[in-house]
Amino acid sequence: QVQLVESGGGLVQAGGSLRLSCAASGSTLSITVMGWYRQAPGKQRELVAQVLSRDGRTNYADTVKGRFTISRDNANNTVYLQMNSLKPEDTAVYYCRAMTTTYFDYWGQGTQVTVSS
Repeated sequence: QVQLVESGGGLVQAGGSLRLSCAASGSTLSITVMGWYRQAPGKQRELVAQVLSRDGRTNYADTVKGRFTISRDNANNTVYLQMNSLKPEDTAVYYCRAMTTTYFDYWGQGTQVTVSS
């Protein structure tokens, strides 16, 4: 099993920055992909960014390309999401997700990001 703990959310003005962290523990060697998702009120959860464990390749939603950067610290089993030039439409609960070699998905508890205009 994998446990995920997110941190770093908060309230920020439009144009500001935040960095989210997701610390993984447990069977971390089984993780194949780690990603950040978000869910705004009344909307479906959507992919924001993800990074592959095998080669570090990244993938971003079009809405955040050029503003957000996903990175990983393998030594500490932590994935980060650096969010710059934040917009009010980025307001959502952000979730960390880990996909594993056993095809189980694990999710963090979520962290609120609120961007004021």
